Amino acid sequence: MKVALCRIQLRLQGTCNLKHKRRISQSLITRIRSKFNVAIAEVEDNDHWHFLTLGVSYVSNDGRHANQVISKVVDFVEHGNFEGEMVDYEFELMDAF
Repeated sequence: MKVALCRIQLRLQGTCNLKHKRRISQSLITRIRSKFNVAIAEVEDNDHWHFLTLGVSYVSNDGRHANQVISKVVDFVEHGNFEGEMVDYEFELMDAF
């Protein structure tokens, strides 16, 4: 079993409060979850208006497939049309059990 993990850091533009940030993050999380069937959540920067850090994971029996799915998520976030820009991302593929 292979587990792909990714941490995506975003800088949000034009957010004026945490409520606005939550609206952006929940919309993005819902779109990614439904499009790619991955586990995703906000993992850091919970109290910062202008930053959003997402944790994404995907489990597969094929490492190449897991890598492709996470790569598509990163491309979607990087080239997506929402109020933010991707600053950085980290990717790790692990063997489980």
